[in-house]
Amino acid sequence: MSNPISTTPLEPANPTTRSTAKKLKHHQETAEHHHHESLLPGLPDHIAQLCLSLVPPSILYSVCHSWRRLIYSPSFPPFLSLYALIVPTETQIHNSNSVELCSFDPISRIWHLLPPPPSDPPLRFLFRHPSFISRKLPIQSVAVSGNLVVLAATDDSFLPALSEPLIFNPLSKNWEYGPPLSAPRRWCAAGASRGSVYVASGMGSHYNTDVARSIEKLDLECSEKSGDERRRRRVWREMGKLKDGKFSRDAIEAVGWRGKLCMVNVKGDAAKEGIIYDVETDCWEEMPEGMLAGWRGPAAAMDEETIYVVDESKGLLKKYDHVNDAWVDVAENYRLKGAQQVAAAGGKVCVLCADGVSITVVDVAAPPPVRLWVVDVPAGIQIVGVHILPRMIHS
Repeated sequence: MSNPISTTPLEPANPTTRSTAKKLKHHQETAEHHHHESLLPGLPDHIAQLCLSLVPPSILYSVCHSWRRLIYSPSFPPFLSLYALIVPTETQIHNSNSVELCSFDPISRIWHLLPPPPSDPPLRFLFRHPSFISRKLPIQSVAVSGNLVVLAATDDSFLPALSEPLIFNPLSKNWEYGPPLSAPRRWCAAGASRGSVYVASGMGSHYNTDVARSIEKLDLECSEKSGDERRRRRVWREMGKLKDGKFSRDAIEAVGWRGKLCMVNVKGDAAKEGIIYDVETDCWEEMPEGMLAGWRGPAAAMDEETIYVVDESKGLLKKYDHVNDAWVDVAENYRLKGAQQVAAAGGKVCVLCADGVSITVVDVAAPPPVRLWVVDVPAGIQIVGVHILPRMIHS
């Protein structure tokens, strides 16, 4: 299978002397002092930028250095990149709170390690534990309004690791804490719709019926405001309660679709219940029979218009036809079996593979036959969450 944006694994580093940061290739152009180059001879730069913005960034990248710098500048429309939450593959219980964020640039085909989250208070995310040999403890995150939001995890005392969400903005390359949740939780339903983040159900230090039936909403659309006004306006709001606490038994996706959040209470191929939350009316409703019957693995929505799901036992990518309440086959491939997570944007569906060290990309916007390729991660790391967000700005 052709692999147009696959990476070559890097040389493994000595884990005793080098951190995960050393295992990722940092891409940085050598600083050059030169006279100003016109983007297009005979045209002012602002006019030239308007013309060049109509050309695919992959073409601009390969022509010359000035155009390469342009596509990473703040004035150029950002293209989409892959973002991944990662942990070292050899992590043990005593250092299992080492969680980092990296980005794959599809134009340069290079992984970049991003600035670390704030260290005060220290983060203590537990991903593996000897008591759970066959299961990894989830770290839940969502992409919304161009931001990556880390919402829930378990700490090394088996308590909720976050009392307030961590928010990363790729364009500014900055982390910040969001407002505190009224009830910190883990094993919850997490999702986004129309610029807002939602967490539903789950459990805190122990099971609590009120928490298991609750849903909270955080509006991120005020992110364009100044810092003080943004902090003042950002607040979690409690919304209409679930009828029971059956959605607190697993870490699940609440998929934003046409002004609604769709979720099931159990991952994978097991029998499950489904429910839909209407973000406009603040009401819950039953999931249609056909939607529930075909929801047999991780799911995501493209622009909140089309839901894609991977049947993880068959390795089959499907999309939901809401008119006929049925699922339509899109692509079948052995790499999709055991899929862990799905992200969708820009006409691409990105599937985190069962091994946690590769991502299968499916181009669902191109005419048939469907095209797939694989993005591998550098040696020594494992992905625990994948998202699609705007590329970062390079200086």
